[in-house]
Amino acid sequence: MSLTTAEYFAGIGLVRMGLKPCGWKVLFANDVSPKKYEMYKSFFPDAGQHYILENIFNIEPNQVPITTLATCSFPCIDLSLAGNMNGISGKHSSAFWGFIKILKAQGESAPPFVLVENVTGWLYSNKGADFRITVQALNKLGYACDVFILDALRFTPQSRQRVFLVGAKFQISGQGFEIIFKRSPSLTSEQLKSSILANQDLQWFYNEIPEPPPMRTAGLSEIIEQMPDSDSRWWPEEEINRHLNMMEKSHYERVKRLIESDQITYRTFFRRRREEQQRAEVRHDDLSGCLRTAVGGSGKQFLIKAGKGMITMRAMTPREYARLQGVPDEYPITVNGVQALTGFGDAVCVPAITWITQNVLNPLVERQLSLKIIND
Repeated sequence: MSLTTAEYFAGIGLVRMGLKPCGWKVLFANDVSPKKYEMYKSFFPDAGQHYILENIFNIEPNQVPITTLATCSFPCIDLSLAGNMNGISGKHSSAFWGFIKILKAQGESAPPFVLVENVTGWLYSNKGADFRITVQALNKLGYACDVFILDALRFTPQSRQRVFLVGAKFQISGQGFEIIFKRSPSLTSEQLKSSILANQDLQWFYNEIPEPPPMRTAGLSEIIEQMPDSDSRWWPEEEINRHLNMMEKSHYERVKRLIESDQITYRTFFRRRREEQQRAEVRHDDLSGCLRTAVGGSGKQFLIKAGKGMITMRAMTPREYARLQGVPDEYPITVNGVQALTGFGDAVCVPAITWITQNVLNPLVERQLSLKIIND
C-alpha cells in the first residue's frame, strides 16, 4: 500500500510538510486562495503538477488521483468561537460537503483512510449536531471513525487545541465507542467524551495511541524574531500607552512587574471586546495564544517586550507565526504581512501532524498490510 495522499484545503502546505518525514507523497492538493497557493509553491516547487486552485465544489472526481489517504482541514470560521458559529452549513465550513461529494463519487476507489481536522468548536457547534452529521457522512461512505484532541502546545510554544478524526474503510479490531471514551485525558476533553457518548450509535473504531509529549510551559522567547529597538515595527510611545490604558488592573499590574524586572521578558496579548469596550489581555506565561487569521482586530496577536525599566510593543511577525507552527526558517514568505499571517494562522502545527502520522496513520497502514497478507 503506497503512502500517497490527496490534500484537501491544502492552504500553504503544512499538512504536506508534516506528512513528508514519514514517507508520504502528495499526489493532489486543492485550495481556493491564490495567496496561499503562492506560499505553497514557494516551498514546494512541484505544486504546479498537482495543486488545483479552485472551489472544491468545482473539482471533478476524475481530477483526483487514487491515493491511500485523504486529508481534510476544512474551513473553521463557521465552527469557531472566534468566527460566526454558523455551523457546518455556513458559507465557509460547508466546503466539507464538497470533500464528501468527491469521496462519494470515487466509490470503491476512494482512499481507505481519511484524516479530518478542525477546531474544538466542531464538537459543540449547533449543540453537537454538526459533529454528528460529519461523522455520519463518513460512516455512510464506509469509514468507521476514531477521534482525539491534540494540542500544538505539546510541540511548540503555542496553545492550539484541534480535533482530529481518522476514518478507516477496512475492518479493524477495537470497534466501539466505549474504548475511545476511556482514552487518556491527554488526548481527550470532557466535551469530546460527551460528544462520543451522545453519538454511541455511530460507527467507531479505536486506535492504540501513545501518550503525546508533555505540554510545554515556555518557549515563546526562543522563537522571537530579533530586531533592534529602532526598527519601525515597534510601536511609538503613544500607541504603547493606548494599549496600557486598555488593560484591566490585573493585566496592567502584570506588565508593570515585567517592566520593573532586571531581565527582558516577552509576552503575547490579544485585543478583545469586553463589556462594550476594547481590552488588551496579556498572557501570564512565556507562551503564545492560538494563532488565528489576521482578519479583524481580535484575530491578530501582539507582542510585549519589557524589562530593565522599559517596554515596547508590536504585532507579531509572519516568521514568528511560522515558527509557532513548527515551520523551518527555510520556508519563504513571499506574500504581504496580512496574507502571510492569515496563511499561517489558518494552518496546522507541523510537528503535530508528523506525530499523528508516526503514531496513528503509519501504524494503520501497517496493520492493514498485515491483515491483507494474512487473508491472502
